[in-house]
Amino acid sequence: MKKKYIVRLPPDEGAELEKIVSAGKTRARKLMHAHILLEVYANGPNWADAHIRETLGAGTATFERVRKAFIEGGLPGSLNRKRRDKKTPRKLDGDQEAHLIALTCSPAPKGHNRWTLRLLADKMVKLEFVDMLSYETVRQVL
Repeated sequence: MKKKYIVRLPPDEGAELEKIVSAGKTRARKLMHAHILLEVYANGPNWADAHIRETLGAGTATFERVRKAFIEGGLPGSLNRKRRDKKTPRKLDGDQEAHLIALTCSPAPKGHNRWTLRLLADKMVKLEFVDMLSYETVRQVL
């Protein structure tokens, strides 16, 4: 199989990787990625991933991800964990959350000993605080 991402390290980056590996006082993931980059670079693109896997004890998919991250994001991109930018908007605002908590503290409806998540979600919709609400959202808020 032809390798899609070929790693070519400039001398300064190679020295930085050597420093990270020789110090050994860093996160295991960063250390493993530094080892992978050094092995991939030192042994060239024709060296089989199976040999690297035996040497380092990491999977082929890991090598591909590290190579790709190095080509696309440089040395910092391949060594450091990516931050997730995925921020989901809140389903309920502060006022709606306050009403939900107040509803939870109120007596349970007739025929029930206590509030359930589904009962709370249905009641919030019935009282028109929200258009629709899942019991999972109620669980997360409470």
